[in-house]
Amino acid sequence: MLNRTQLLPDRPGIPPMAPLPEAEVIDPAALAAAYAAGELDLVCILGPTASGKTHYAVSLAQQLGNAEILSADSRQVYQGMDIGTGKDLREYGDVPYHLIDIVPAGAQFNIYQYQAAFAQAWADVRRRGALPILCGGSGLYIESVTRGYKFELENGLPSESLPQKVYYIGTLVTREERVARIDRRLQERLEEGLVDEIRGLLQTVPADRLIGYGLEYKFVTQYVLGQLSYEEMVIALGNAIHQFAKRQMTWFRGMERDGLRIHWTLP
Repeated sequence: MLNRTQLLPDRPGIPPMAPLPEAEVIDPAALAAAYAAGELDLVCILGPTASGKTHYAVSLAQQLGNAEILSADSRQVYQGMDIGTGKDLREYGDVPYHLIDIVPAGAQFNIYQYQAAFAQAWADVRRRGALPILCGGSGLYIESVTRGYKFELENGLPSESLPQKVYYIGTLVTREERVARIDRRLQERLEEGLVDEIRGLLQTVPADRLIGYGLEYKFVTQYVLGQLSYEEMVIALGNAIHQFAKRQMTWFRGMERDGLRIHWTLP
């Protein structure tokens, strides 16, 4: 097995992160009270990859006692794409989750379909009297359901079908820790059978469709097809994930510049 620290010693070309926001302490009891009073209708937990979003969301749901998690991950909607998307379903324990494994791998699934699926799941959670927690790192998916996007030609849902009072929580992680976590997690996923997962998907999903999913599915597919060596795949994939994480943070800070308040916290 390759030593990732030898392959990626200093991450050339990845600029430093901007200064981190100041961390806040989130009070679960206050969130529950605000939800009961109608002061919020959704808690949204966002952050870059490997920042501990899922762990924090599950912990918060357990503390609240009556909460359910809705995924905002553009690739976790696909069945069979488990290791590469980091579903980690065991981490949820007894906390109900939604919008994961809802379409077959290779199927067409767009932002409009996600918005509609979210609206139904969100309404169902609220009808059960539970507090809905949206958790993920896909900025466009998050904004499509928390900012009432109708997109071009008014194709989206009416804004009243979507949350109106969202409490945003961002998971903070330093650049150094994020880099270490991403490298460690990629190594773990390779050891867990990421290559075999993608070999299996290629039995039913066209290679160009898998490549189109990006990141793990792009570079590992290219390796399986003989277009990259194993070493080239690991290096290219690691660098791509780091760049992706930086773009995620840029997106979220852009949301703040647009006037949204994100309560950043240490997960």
